[in-house]
Amino acid sequence: MTVLVDPPMFGGSAPTGSTALAADARTVGQPAATDPTHSSSPVVRRASGPTLVRDLLTLIRPHQWAKNLLVVPLVLIDTPRLGLGVLGRVAWAVLLFTMVSALVYVWNDVYDRHRDRAHPTKRHRPVASGRVSVGVAYAFGGLVATALVTAVLSGPAFPWWPLAVYLALNVAYSRGLKHLPLLDVLVVAGGFLLRVVQGYLAAGAAVSSWLLVSVFALCLLLILGKRRHEMAVGGSAHRPSLAGYSVQYLDLLIVLCAAVTISGFLGYVQETIPAPHQALALVGSTPFALFAIARYLQVVVVDGDGGEPTRVLLRDRAMLVNALLWGALLGGVLLVTQHPAALDFLP
Repeated sequence: MTVLVDPPMFGGSAPTGSTALAADARTVGQPAATDPTHSSSPVVRRASGPTLVRDLLTLIRPHQWAKNLLVVPLVLIDTPRLGLGVLGRVAWAVLLFTMVSALVYVWNDVYDRHRDRAHPTKRHRPVASGRVSVGVAYAFGGLVATALVTAVLSGPAFPWWPLAVYLALNVAYSRGLKHLPLLDVLVVAGGFLLRVVQGYLAAGAAVSSWLLVSVFALCLLLILGKRRHEMAVGGSAHRPSLAGYSVQYLDLLIVLCAAVTISGFLGYVQETIPAPHQALALVGSTPFALFAIARYLQVVVVDGDGGEPTRVLLRDRAMLVNALLWGALLGGVLLVTQHPAALDFLP
């Protein structure tokens, strides 16, 4: 019996052996066992054991918890008499916001899993990649929510309405606000503002309006820098709100927020530090404030970074040195203001 073989296309060689069998199987519409490229979607391996634990920890993003350490304890600057009670309540507020933010991260990753798969980096997240199933993620989120409610009810008694507003705001953000240009960044910055307010409520201190203005503008600046980086790396396909921005428009907003941030902080310094050392604090803080903003703009615009603002703030050496020198200046001024005898050793 003679077998007729069609001539190969584009000058290739005719299939032989197992390759020919695979070709025959594809001809009749049956997947060939030896054809690794037959499947239209990649095989997803569910995480288990230690790998699952690691993916669940990744789901709540421990590297983002530093945001709470940077923002919530700001109240300690306005609390001259620090006792164990104040420190304990502020630490508890940090814990609560860490837990509620972890819950929000789980919810967002589940809700945005389809859109995250179109992003070059976010597609590797546990839920988007398929390593953690939706059911497991929801169950883990339920455990985090239970721990959060238990911590609120059993912890120190102080108003925790910023926590509830933050949670409700993030649910609304995930359900639609994140797709509206300008509102998307304002809501995220508002979440940081609620952290600051929660810290003040936990410590029982009066909140400074200048500090709130400065923190809100600074957080907005960092978020806009992140949006700019996202547009440069992945375009606007993964985040519909980016269609309402352009790089030039984001640059204008960044400059605007930078100016408000510096003005707000200097107003806070003027409000906090009394005469006769007020002028020293203002004049001395100005170059440090300008350098911090200029360095961040350099990272975003010149270096093309800014996708992880927390990493920039905590790992950039220039930022860290500037912050240490600035903190030493303000700390020295506050020490002299509250304890004038500290200068008695000077001639």
